[in-house]
Amino acid sequence: MPIELSVLDQSPLLEGHNEQEALAQTIQLAKHVDDLGYKRFWMSEHHSTKSLAGSAPEILVSAVAAHTNQIRVGTGGVLLPHYTPYKVAETFRVLEGLYPERIDLGVGRAPGGMPGVNYALNRGQYPDVQSYPTQVSHLIDYLTGNSPEGYHVKASPLSETTPPVFMLGSSGGSASVAGQLGTGYTFAQFINGDGHPAAIERYYNSFIPSPLMEEPHASVAVFAVVGDTEEEAEFLASSLDYSLLTLAQGKPRHYFPSPEEASQYKYNMYEEEAVRDNRKRMIVGDVESVKQQIEHIAETFNVQEVMVNCIVSPFERRLDSYTKLAKAFNM
Repeated sequence: MPIELSVLDQSPLLEGHNEQEALAQTIQLAKHVDDLGYKRFWMSEHHSTKSLAGSAPEILVSAVAAHTNQIRVGTGGVLLPHYTPYKVAETFRVLEGLYPERIDLGVGRAPGGMPGVNYALNRGQYPDVQSYPTQVSHLIDYLTGNSPEGYHVKASPLSETTPPVFMLGSSGGSASVAGQLGTGYTFAQFINGDGHPAAIERYYNSFIPSPLMEEPHASVAVFAVVGDTEEEAEFLASSLDYSLLTLAQGKPRHYFPSPEEASQYKYNMYEEEAVRDNRKRMIVGDVESVKQQIEHIAETFNVQEVMVNCIVSPFERRLDSYTKLAKAFNM
């Protein structure tokens, strides 16, 4: 089977742009990849961060679905420990009612920001992440018209179709849970470059069909930088190299710098090692090289779908990156 390409978007603030423009670029990018034939367009949830504008992906889902025609639109993902399963179920039942058979509900359990985010979203309490599997189970029940917590309520509006649920993971810890609950599973290679195919294998081996998914569906999400040449790709990747480094160092990051700015930074030997390590999270090269690397990831992880996150400057090069990949995979 041919590899299916999808998009993960974080609404990044590129140098010279503000938050409103970053959100507008998310809409523009979604329309672009919809026309190119990508399978899905997922948006992430990040809080209290200057360089990523997507703090409420469920709202962006509605906006993107309204501006596109055929691409599946979803979250990558809603950080479920911050919310009640009932409210999330109702939100996505509304989205499914508005855009039938085009909505995906991806969930995760990461905090999605600085430590204070946990308390600000949970009335001063730290979220109970240990209950995450139970939350996902309740979410599925609410989506399918049940009342798992005994409150005798329904997640409305009930309609003929139900959005599929995908669990997102970067450590493999949730892979078995996803399989046992009969959800989809996406491994976040762009977060954990040391990710191992065993996570996907664990998901496949534990999969039990559910009302939402009869067969297992796994994918891998990865950063990608596509250039006309290897040299240009390295130049474009300098922006992401520098941004990931400063994030790990805890330095304020108000935007993703241009490659012109980032390539001027002089790394010390420890920073160079960190950049090399971060490259495990990225695919960098010319079009043919990136295509081969995507194929290698798909084969290594035993998946048919790869989600690509291209953060390069200027924005026109982001659009062009997805165009190049679409042509390379004959989409």
